[in-house]
Amino acid sequence: MSSAMQTFLSYLRVPVLASSGIAAVISGLLYFKQNEIIYPRNVPAGARTDVPKPSQFGITDFEELMIPTPDGESLSAFFIRPSNKQLTKNTTLLMFHGNAGNIGYRLPIARILEEDMGCNVLMLQYRGYGLSTGTPNEKGLMIDAQTGLDYIRRRAELRGTRIVLYGQSLGGAVSIGLASRNQKQGDIAGIILENTFTSIRKLIPSAFPPARYLAPLCHQIWPSEETLPQITNIPILFLSGLKDEIVP
Repeated sequence: MSSAMQTFLSYLRVPVLASSGIAAVISGLLYFKQNEIIYPRNVPAGARTDVPKPSQFGITDFEELMIPTPDGESLSAFFIRPSNKQLTKNTTLLMFHGNAGNIGYRLPIARILEEDMGCNVLMLQYRGYGLSTGTPNEKGLMIDAQTGLDYIRRRAELRGTRIVLYGQSLGGAVSIGLASRNQKQGDIAGIILENTFTSIRKLIPSAFPPARYLAPLCHQIWPSEETLPQITNIPILFLSGLKDEIVP
């Protein structure tokens, strides 16, 4: 009887050991390969090479740009002018996309912004995404964001325009960090945050449940929850979808 019970218990241990092993593998991947997991720039297939163009969405007045960063990378970007000149406002949106894909996937939103809202739109593609060079990480993306803002400040036709930061998901964290570092200049008129997160460490338990115990070791932090209270002079619009599959 004792032998039979031991055999039975050994079978019960197999799923437990298997799930523990899977958890260990995922946790190890998060720690050693976390940049590959956090910044899935190759998803979906072709995202690094196949970037839809504004003309495919009926946008006619645009430029394709390659903007150099101070640390030697080149950022692919679209600069879009409003097509309805009667609606044209003195506003430029600096748009930071969410994770995965590339800026081309977000062009339908840019079309609404330029066509219905009368705004200039600068769609910036982070390093390592789409046609931009380099490899993404938190420090690098902060440099990219500053590069985009400085480009608007330097471009003659955009000087004096009201700048609005628009960040989706990861782009929300990028926008929050950029605004906190630049609010004293007084040219950022507003921030739009769409389904962003409080921090990567707090996102891990919902996005990667088996790795929740390794979250404190994550070196890609994006501490938006701590940074937001530092933004005191810029109005913020929060947009959140209740059925977001990644951000709770």
